[in-house]
Amino acid sequence: MTRKFDWLKTSGRVLPKGKWFVEFFTPGELHAHRSLEVLETSSTAFQDAALIRTHTFGKVLVLDGETQSSEYDEAFYHESLVYPALLASRAPRTALILGGGEGATARDILNDRGIRLVVMADIDYNILRFAAEHLEPWHRGSFSDPRLRLLAQDARKYVLSTSTKFDLIYSDLPSPVEGGPAVALYTLEFYRSLKKILKPGGVFTVQAGPGTPLQFELHPAIRNTAARVFRHVGSYSTFVPSYDMPWTFLYCTDDPAKAPARLSAAELDRAAAARLRRPLRYSDGETITGAFSLPRYYRDRIEASRAVITKARPVFFSTSQR
Repeated sequence: MTRKFDWLKTSGRVLPKGKWFVEFFTPGELHAHRSLEVLETSSTAFQDAALIRTHTFGKVLVLDGETQSSEYDEAFYHESLVYPALLASRAPRTALILGGGEGATARDILNDRGIRLVVMADIDYNILRFAAEHLEPWHRGSFSDPRLRLLAQDARKYVLSTSTKFDLIYSDLPSPVEGGPAVALYTLEFYRSLKKILKPGGVFTVQAGPGTPLQFELHPAIRNTAARVFRHVGSYSTFVPSYDMPWTFLYCTDDPAKAPARLSAAELDRAAAARLRRPLRYSDGETITGAFSLPRYYRDRIEASRAVITKARPVFFSTSQR
């Protein structure tokens, strides 16, 4: 008897009826969101943005054809980026965000009652305007918080020219796509300049690319680069459902008391209870400390990598591999 294997589809029958937003992670792998409607679009000198409503993840922000964040799970990413450094710091007062256009990174930093100043430098004014108007579920009014100083300018130029010192610095930048505005902000030269405006004992956190073994070239390169500048550098990750992959971060400091191995779940929870205006959706002390326990393939690939990103030897990367 001949069996019919109907799970193997031809190219014209891959997706069910409807409109789909498709991302190709590798030439042999894709992830698709059923798009119910396109809510808004914006094309700027730097990037193309679209806000779509999806079947599973609600509103999804798409930048240059890549999922940036979704209404359903953006807290997984933004809380992972912000709170390890924020809660590990005893009484942070000032923070700098490189990028961060949605306003959600600022939202989470401003959740700390003790924060007095957050500077957010994003090169794309039109994306900031787009976010302020259409991404309220992300920013929750953070753009109008008097503690936020919003700068529509090149974050690199700000870092090189400012005399302000910060307790916390966050790099919430897009991937270093060839020809894109973020490439120079991942280099050894830039990290050395950035460290000059970080207060003694401060923490620098950077989103550091995918954590899937299929796309794990960027993270080790960023880690090696940061390790040339900071004494204590820790990799950590979280799974973001709308990305369909783990996403990685780097936590960098010169303060041995704040080194990743010294982080205490109980102390992080106490800091959250004492200082935060609203409870967290994704993170707590156990979540944060557990995120630094890396799978073996992370550790093996990091150990094997010798790449260092410099102005003369930049690294280009995109999750879209069609």
